[in-house]
Amino acid sequence: MEGFLGAAWLWVKAAHIIFVIFWMAGMFMLPRFFIYHQQTVPGSAEDKAWIERETRLRYIILTPTIGIVWLLGLVLAVNAGAFSQGWFHAKLAIVFAFSGYHGWMVGYAKKLARGERRLSEKTLRMANEIPGIVTALVVILAVVRPF
Repeated sequence: MEGFLGAAWLWVKAAHIIFVIFWMAGMFMLPRFFIYHQQTVPGSAEDKAWIERETRLRYIILTPTIGIVWLLGLVLAVNAGAFSQGWFHAKLAIVFAFSGYHGWMVGYAKKLARGERRLSEKTLRMANEIPGIVTALVVILAVVRPF
């Protein structure tokens, strides 16, 4: 499947997969960081250390990779004519929802930085499972293309 990308198709696809892995790694880490962060006393040295870790994760890994994943993914979709395929609509909906989850996690990081602890440890542990579920669904849709 070359389309307008020609021989670059496989390189763009490889880059997309690499950055998806980076994004998922960060999204696995962030809720786990929150679990440990919530156990700290707001304003303490440990609290400040977690804020720094979460901020670096967001700015160094999460923010750049979500943009790159979307850019490369849309280029691949246009190249392949995927917008007319049912499996792609499902994948796109899941990735769109996961991007919203990403935004929600970033928002919660900012709340933790302000000393707000609104979510329970159980909720954060459950949130930590979402990237795995999303990964499984997206891989199945992209590889198996069930519809």
